[in-house]
Amino acid sequence: MRDLLFKNLISLDRRKKVIASSEITDKEGVRSVIRRHFICMIRELESGGEIEKPLPQLHVIKEHNDKEHKERFFCKIKGSLCAVHNHRIFLVIFMHSLRINLIPSPQQVI
Repeated sequence: MRDLLFKNLISLDRRKKVIASSEITDKEGVRSVIRRHFICMIRELESGGEIEKPLPQLHVIKEHNDKEHKERFFCKIKGSLCAVHNHRIFLVIFMHSLRINLIPSPQQVI
């Protein structure tokens, strides 16, 4: 069995975009839940001013629990870049995240 959920949200001024997906799969006694998020924000910068970009970040967490037969993985990446369009400077800030949970499937009742 596989359940998919997909969301694509864009702000009215088109300066912020959120894409999210969720997937739940039961296979061979293991339920996997995978969630992905992507967020992107765009800001116009004044030309001539100094560009101050946030520092990139990376977070990774991996947990394994033998007693409860569970595994968890989480990864988050944040970054930014500058873009020029029609002689205007834009700062693009983005964040990706991936969350994976593996747990035993609930027992089926016959």
